[in-house]
Amino acid sequence: MIISTGGGDSWEQGLHPDDSSRAIEECQAALRGERDFDTDFRILHPDGTVVHIKANGLVLRDEEGKPLRMIGLNTDITERKRAEEALKKSEEKHRVLFESSHDAIMTLAPPSWQFTSGNPGAIEMFKTGDGASFVVCGPEELSPEFQPDGRPSSEKAAEMIQAAMTKGSHFFEWTHKRLRGEPFPATVLLTRMEISGQTLLQATVRDITERKRVEEDLKQSEERYRSIFERAQEGIFRSTPEGKMIMANQAMTKMFGYASPEELMTGITDIARQHYVNPEDRDKLKELIEEHGFIKGYEAQLYRKDGSIIWISMTMHAVRDEKGRIMYYDGIDEDITNRKESAERMRKALGATVQAIAVTVETRDPYTAGHQRRVADLSRSIATEMNLPPNQIDGIRVAATIHDLGKISVPAEILSKPTKLTNIEFSLIKTHSQSGHDILKDIDFPWPIARMILEHHERMNGSEYPNGLTGDNILLESLILAVADVVESMASHRPYRVTLGIDAALEEIEKNKVTLYDNAVADSCLRLFREKGYQLEETRV
Repeated sequence: MIISTGGGDSWEQGLHPDDSSRAIEECQAALRGERDFDTDFRILHPDGTVVHIKANGLVLRDEEGKPLRMIGLNTDITERKRAEEALKKSEEKHRVLFESSHDAIMTLAPPSWQFTSGNPGAIEMFKTGDGASFVVCGPEELSPEFQPDGRPSSEKAAEMIQAAMTKGSHFFEWTHKRLRGEPFPATVLLTRMEISGQTLLQATVRDITERKRVEEDLKQSEERYRSIFERAQEGIFRSTPEGKMIMANQAMTKMFGYASPEELMTGITDIARQHYVNPEDRDKLKELIEEHGFIKGYEAQLYRKDGSIIWISMTMHAVRDEKGRIMYYDGIDEDITNRKESAERMRKALGATVQAIAVTVETRDPYTAGHQRRVADLSRSIATEMNLPPNQIDGIRVAATIHDLGKISVPAEILSKPTKLTNIEFSLIKTHSQSGHDILKDIDFPWPIARMILEHHERMNGSEYPNGLTGDNILLESLILAVADVVESMASHRPYRVTLGIDAALEEIEKNKVTLYDNAVADSCLRLFREKGYQLEETRV
């Protein structure tokens, strides 16, 4: 390129606005003979393209030294500039990483492989220098004399350095020490580097004290869990949603008659069909866990290896992945077979005892024979219609079966009198609910039997006996028993009158619901007879 001092288009017209003044000044200085023309600037093309130029120029002069023209050489250095800028950014990024890293980054130089420089992280980690600059020190100053395996640190360090020099890099765990302080565990990455023709090593050290503490805590926790897992009397297991057993302890193995956990896990591949007497129990469990996340105390019958059946109480919860999908179930099984068998024996004994009491009452009052049984069946049916829990329904049925127990304290001639009772005689009859309560109050039934018997003649408005209770002060079970007792009594024969009929009984319940009888109980009773075809025992087809 030739730069002329006059005439024609001016060369500076293509200069980038930001570089124009400086480039022109450099050119003029060269023309004045103050210095050579050696500079760089940018050219801005009409299409907006920017080109970086390196310019060198020679000024031609006449005999008097006046400049005639300048001959220049322009070189396009755009790519070089881009590379330099990228390198500058890269160096800045690495400088920031180097200075801000919490890891210690240090340089080891041969032949003694001393630590010659370090970042702020190294100064903080090893407590070297005054907190602002790194102090040159040898590896032996930053390591205890011996490593945890008993080998001298100097001997092992030489091996690690040799491995890094041979392989290019080497990663290992090491016990370091601070210049002022206690030893601490660390990971070390040694990397071979070539800088200005010299082979160096860079050590990146990370303090893993906290990680080691967590690992130790986890190890101890796992040991405790394993001890509990292996020594537990309950069966502990893990199973997949598809029905495969993937973990079981020794108690689980023994409970189901297998020789080892491995035999149990390989022997049961379809839990629902092989393990459960009623496969639908497995589906029910999964539904409950899906809804609540866990189940506790779910009782089911399961098969042992030999085909015998045991009762199990299960506690299970679902373990899910990060997307909420169930990976497996963890659970505990408790063998409750003996408890179930004992409860069944007690239930049968209780049933036989209650039945004996009922027969005793009916023996003294033959005209009401079957009354308690029919009241019990109707009470159970009303409670079922109201969707009460099974255990509560059982209690209502038992109480209804012996609700007239107190009549054994009423003279037999009054119970069987074929004419209308006098006020005194009726007063004696009314004592039967209190008498029944007093006979049973000290028996430890699983339900409030004595209270139900005491309250079965109470009414919602407090108009009846023995205590004139109202509304919420009366047990729901007693309110059910009261409705069933009225319906059966009105629909059956009595010594002093013929039957009033079931229609009259239901009309009584409907007319006085809310006032005398609980509304929900009355509606359930009416629904049984009018919509679902319920019939008292004697009139059933």
